[in-house]
Amino acid sequence: MRDLILAALVGAAIAGGLVFITMMPARDAVSAGGRGNSAGSQVTVPDELTAEARMGERAFNAVCADCHGERGAGKDGFGPPLIHKIYEPSHHGDAAFHLAVQNGVRAHHWRFGDMPPQSGLTTADVNTIVAYVREVQRANGIE
Repeated sequence: MRDLILAALVGAAIAGGLVFITMMPARDAVSAGGRGNSAGSQVTVPDELTAEARMGERAFNAVCADCHGERGAGKDGFGPPLIHKIYEPSHHGDAAFHLAVQNGVRAHHWRFGDMPPQSGLTTADVNTIVAYVREVQRANGIE
């Protein structure tokens, strides 16, 4: 009887672990629309960006792209894509970007590890980065 209970507990633990693992986005399942392409996959940039987004693109490339990849497509082993449905405005509003820069972020959607706070960026800098990310998201069908 004890062996049967132990086997049931082990089976439940394994099943729970599998459910947890399958519910987490895979590290390489990052694409513009969240369709399972690998990090660094093609991201469409609008032909024209607003002036604010152009400034944000420069700031993004200087501070964010090392981890989040070119055009926010993600970078295997470093950071998740920002051009992904997880970061759509209804799930991660603009304030989430400001808080992430100011406080860092504990890993919760991806397996890239925690994001440290980013120093040297003003509120205005982050506003331009968010404008850039949002315009690129829209160009990739993320509203």
